[in-house]
Amino acid sequence: MRRRDGRPATGERLAPGRLSPGDVLRVGAAGLGARPTRVILSALGIAIGIATMIAVIGISSSSREQLLRQLDRLGTNLLTVTPGRTMFGEDAKLPTTALAMVQRIGPVRTAAATGSVEASVRRTNHIPESVTGGISVQAASTGLLATLEGAVVKGAWLNDATAGQPAVVLGAAAAERLGLARTGVQVWMGGRWFTVIGILGPMPLAPEIERSALVGFPAAEELLGFDGYPTTIYERSSDESVESVRAVLPRTVNPSNPEEVSVSRPSDALEAKAAAAGAFTNLLLGLGAVALLVGGVGVANTMVISVLERRKEIGLRRSLGATRGQVRLQFLSESLLLSALGGVVGAMLGALATAGYAVSRDWPPVVPPWAIGGAIAATLLIGTAAGIYPAMRAARLSPTVALATT
Repeated sequence: MRRRDGRPATGERLAPGRLSPGDVLRVGAAGLGARPTRVILSALGIAIGIATMIAVIGISSSSREQLLRQLDRLGTNLLTVTPGRTMFGEDAKLPTTALAMVQRIGPVRTAAATGSVEASVRRTNHIPESVTGGISVQAASTGLLATLEGAVVKGAWLNDATAGQPAVVLGAAAAERLGLARTGVQVWMGGRWFTVIGILGPMPLAPEIERSALVGFPAAEELLGFDGYPTTIYERSSDESVESVRAVLPRTVNPSNPEEVSVSRPSDALEAKAAAAGAFTNLLLGLGAVALLVGGVGVANTMVISVLERRKEIGLRRSLGATRGQVRLQFLSESLLLSALGGVVGAMLGALATAGYAVSRDWPPVVPPWAIGGAIAATLLIGTAAGIYPAMRAARLSPTVALATT
């Protein structure tokens, strides 16, 4: 009950004023605004940690997205057949009829073969034969380019006419190592000149083709002493038939010794690469977490010093009626605002770093929403942890002792 003049009646307890969420934010912001330089430096520690974590996740996600798009473009329905080993541990051979047998499998859309040729390719006959430049010579069937879904960037691919002639098509890496950027020039192979009629583009699913000089099967047998045995068969079938075709390939290729046939899917290597990127990401995330922890220690240090410097302010607020809880809430809100400032800046920097790196590598920039959510959660956690002790310390100060502090 109150008297007519508005003052409380004798014996009535005073109720402390309540702070609305807006009041708490304004008080916290005012406390931070009084020390802008220290606030910026402390927030920078949080920003570096958050930016590191988001950039690591974003770059890894962008790389993985690029790999997945590459898989979608190249297809996961390519299988390769290679010879394994005999029961005596010797190198096996694929039958000369292997390609024709594979082409007879119902779901198979297209198939082609290559065979390793014991020869080297050089720009001139004056270069020692031992200097190969890591380029292999292979016989290739005319259907190889269609099976691998490759592209000719210069010239033309082998056809029925050129397959029997001293004509060669160079893979992308082979042409680069030979220093060739155009067709019509000649290279020295197997003791005679071959004319370069084509240069291929990159083939991510068949990197061995990129490092090869390719000639037709007839020319390889007649001019280079090729024995006619294929060393690799490439096959494409419908996506839903890949596993069933994979199961029958060994017995189809070599009915008498199917155990001497190896079947693989090149796209598995790209999928493994995407999975391996995750392990590296975890390591970098650990470094980002350390940076974030250091930023949190910086925030805690700033808040503890703030309590020591603002004892008179705390004592004045307490003497004017502020409760321990309100003082505690004030300093906790300052810590959260300081961490949130660093988190927002860090998220922006991380997203910009991801976008810049992805664009420079011609990748699709991807920043997962959960990474932003995790960054916000980490920011709030760091802010709460860093502000609890300083807030409790400020709340425990006695008004008289605080006001008497010099």
